Amino acid sequence: MASAEKVTENGEGVSSGVRRKLSLRLGNMYVNSCQADFVSPAMSSNMSRKRSHAEALVPAVEKKHVFPLAPIAPPLKKPTICKPAPFAEDEEAVRDRNSCNYNLKITQEMAKAGLSPRPIRVYADGIYDLFHQGHARQLMQAKNLFPNVYLIVGVCSDALTHSRKGRTVMSEDERYEAVRHCRYVDEVVPDAPWTLEDEFLDYHKIDFVAHDDIPYTTGSETDVYAHIKARGMFVVTERTEGVSTSDVVSRIVKDYDVYVRRNLARGYSAKDLNVSYISEKKYRLQNKIDDLKKKGKEMIEDMEGKRTDLIAKWEEKSREFIDTFLMLFGRDGRLTQYLTEKKDSVLSALSPPSSPKALSQSSEDCNSPPAKSTKFDFSSPSRSGASLVDDDYSDDDYESASA
Repeated sequence: MASAEKVTENGEGVSSGVRRKLSLRLGNMYVNSCQADFVSPAMSSNMSRKRSHAEALVPAVEKKHVFPLAPIAPPLKKPTICKPAPFAEDEEAVRDRNSCNYNLKITQEMAKAGLSPRPIRVYADGIYDLFHQGHARQLMQAKNLFPNVYLIVGVCSDALTHSRKGRTVMSEDERYEAVRHCRYVDEVVPDAPWTLEDEFLDYHKIDFVAHDDIPYTTGSETDVYAHIKARGMFVVTERTEGVSTSDVVSRIVKDYDVYVRRNLARGYSAKDLNVSYISEKKYRLQNKIDDLKKKGKEMIEDMEGKRTDLIAKWEEKSREFIDTFLMLFGRDGRLTQYLTEKKDSVLSALSPPSSPKALSQSSEDCNSPPAKSTKFDFSSPSRSGASLVDDDYSDDDYESASA
């Protein structure tokens, strides 16, 4: 059984038919072992022979069909760039330059086809003042011209740039550092020449020069890259439209007052910004006026916000106010009920009901026959003046009766 378990663990090398037969036989063996108490001695001896035969087959199958698996290699980790590019005379750059076999010339066809037996050394140069995305995109294109490119970037010095092109915003050291920290750059050449001579190309073992295809004359009629193009060492990169150092400077000059006021507000002095005393006061006054405008706008917005909140609260409470008003002054409101109750009380006070005796007499007069009139009853309207004389018991009648 131990050998059978080994076969099932390493069963990748066993054919499907043999594996199926072995699984059936081992299954039968397991069932038979579970039913050993219910099997006759003859049947048990027969099964034992089959079991021994299956166990004899297992080692042979294992030795013939099981193959060890090759170990899986861990994935390669991409190296991380954690330092700036070296200068041309640093030890790392010198070592790379000395290890390059410059006697083996590389054509553009070889480079594009990826047939170069060594890294392709591509050179790009410029001023790189106010290093921006246009510069970075140009260097990215130079880095990706061919497979396995070693990009060398030359940066002109302040003296050469000021004499050839004009004043720069950044100093040469600042421009060197800006280029060194671009991820596409492998080496920086400080104080690069304006025109590339053969000695310079041979010293740095440059295979190709990358630049845009616009003729670069700088005041003269001759393109500084003309002889490079003639030798077939020139490769073209594209300019980024709408982005250049001149455009950035133009934006600053256009909004000069805004940036001067901005720096004055941040603590710079008039001397640092090279502005006069009167201009400084003018700019500071403008800053104060802008602050007042800003505060006034914020105050108005705050008042509008409070008014909006008040209106919202009034709208929330309006239904409650209306319900309360109707409860007091509505047709069936509490005030109406109170006035109705008070009205009944006032009316009963102004016109009190008749006494109970008078009411009983009037009811008897209506329900009983008229009463007999008495001797001295003068209120009966049915009696006339003559009857009054007849009913009078005078002395004359008494005398005549006695006679």
